[in-house]
Amino acid sequence: MSARPPIPYDFLPEVPALTVESDDVHDGERLAEAHVFDDWGMTGGNKSPHLRWSGAPEGTLSYAVTCYDPDAPTGSGFWHWLLFDIPADVTELPAGAGAADTKAGVHARNDFGTKAYGGAAPPPGFPHRYLFAVHALSVESLGLDPDTPAAVVGFNITANTLARGYLAPVYET
Repeated sequence: MSARPPIPYDFLPEVPALTVESDDVHDGERLAEAHVFDDWGMTGGNKSPHLRWSGAPEGTLSYAVTCYDPDAPTGSGFWHWLLFDIPADVTELPAGAGAADTKAGVHARNDFGTKAYGGAAPPPGFPHRYLFAVHALSVESLGLDPDTPAAVVGFNITANTLARGYLAPVYET
């Protein structure tokens, strides 16, 4: 079996680390069914996990939160959640903040085609990593529309990132 690809943030320009913690998800541990998709043959709760962060550098004007599966068999990974324009005074999101009606920020369309959190839904075979990342940004707003493609949102997040931290739980069917 070939080696897993590196975590996608490993090749980006180095930035200071944020501390990211959660009451719900932890590095290397299995995602609870509450955070698994509720379609495509899955029967999870499709609820985003609680996240909190600290250690943002001076000049942080907003945050973005993403969930990305680098192990998806697509050639480009799979975006499960893109929430941006989170105000700089917010340093915690409760479980369920990924619902479409959240007031925490702006949801971009994920790779499921929804503007909300979409839980884990890997094909059978091996554990997939789900990178719940928090990005401290140098701009108050990315100036993007919620229909902006996920890759373009990701590009703009990366271009404006001052610091980043993430948790990488796993899930396998």
